Amino acid sequence: MKLKEMRIKNGLTQEELAAKLDVGQPSVALWETGKNFPTVKKLIQIAEIFGCTLDDLIDKEIKST
Repeated sequence: MKLKEMRIKNGLTQEELAAKLDVGQPSVALWETGKNFPTVKKLIQIAEIFGCTLDDLIDKEIKST
C-alpha cells in the first residue's frame, strides 16, 4: 500500500492522519508497514482525504495476489 508516501506527499504526520480517520496512530503505523490493513470504509476515507482513487493507494503487488 502506498499510504506512507501519500501521507508524506500531503504533509501529514501519522498522528494527523489518524485523527482525520478517528483511529489511533499505531493503526496508521501498522497499515504503513503492511502488518495490518485498513477496512474498506477507511480506505475510502483515505482516498477522499488525499483526493485519489483506491487504485492510487494500492500497490500492484497487492492487487495481483
